[in-house]
Formats: sequence, structure tokens, C-alpha cells
Amino acid sequence: MNKITKTNAARLLDKAKIEYTLVPYVVDETDLSATHIATQLNEEIHQVFKTLVLHGEKTGHFVCVIPGGDEVDLKKAAKISRNKKVDLIPMKDLLPTTGYIRGGCCPIGMKKPFAVFIHESCTQFEYIYISAGVRGLQLKISPNDLVDYTRATVCDLCSL
Repeated sequence: MNKITKTNAARLLDKAKIEYTLVPYVVDETDLSATHIATQLNEEIHQVFKTLVLHGEKTGHFVCVIPGGDEVDLKKAAKISRNKKVDLIPMKDLLPTTGYIRGGCCPIGMKKPFAVFIHESCTQFEYIYISAGVRGLQLKISPNDLVDYTRATVCDLCSL
């Protein structure tokens, strides 16, 4: 069996003494969606969360962590982040801004600390999945531990 290489996010969680499990999955470069990951993990799509990086005209960059099957509501994200207008950052800016690539973006261990907002549905689960910081690896973690570690605001971020 192949040994799983720990990511920077996993090492940070180890240092903070937070329990998690690293869960590998098969990457499909043509389908980096959370739906693909949920299918690979045999989990519900609403328990597999994706990490999005946005930019507000007042506050700058911030992070939204939402269920994989949902879309971020930009108006809700603007309001909760105290901006008038927000947009997803361009894909070309993701790596230089966060240190992560598309399909491997994690709210833990970004280049700089950004405000984190996590969709309120996370609290209904004992654990959720988020990217471990690389494609092909997820972190299975308690949503409460994730919220505490990232100092996240739990709120409604998604379109109805």
C-alpha cells in the first residue's frame, strides 16, 4: 500500500493537535468537481466542501468554504464579508495568492491568513471533507475543529 505524504495543512493540524484523517481519491484532470470527489469517497455531496477564494473591494481576499453541490451567492458573501461587491478571484491568481492550485485549495495553510466563512450546513455533520491541499487527497475533519482552527464565521453563503 502506498504511503500518503502529509500536506502542509495536515502538518499544521498535527501541530495544533487536531484530529483528522487523510483520505485519498483518484484524480480526473477533466473533472475536478466536488461531485467527482464525493462519488470517489462514496459520500454525500453536501458533506464534501469546496474552498473558494473571493476578493472584495473593501476587505481584499477572503475564503468561502461551501458544500460541493452548491454555488456561492456573491451578494450573501459580500454582505457577510462587509463588502459592497465581491468576485471569485481569477484562476491565474489562485496559486500566487494562496499557494494552492484549482482542485487542491484548502482553507488551512494558505500563504497569508485570510478571513474564512464556512457555510452553516457544516454543523449538521459529525465530519466533513475539505481538500488537504493537493489534488487526490481530502481531509476528513470535524467541522467544529475546522471552524475553531481557521477562526471561521459560520453563515449562509449559498444560493437557494
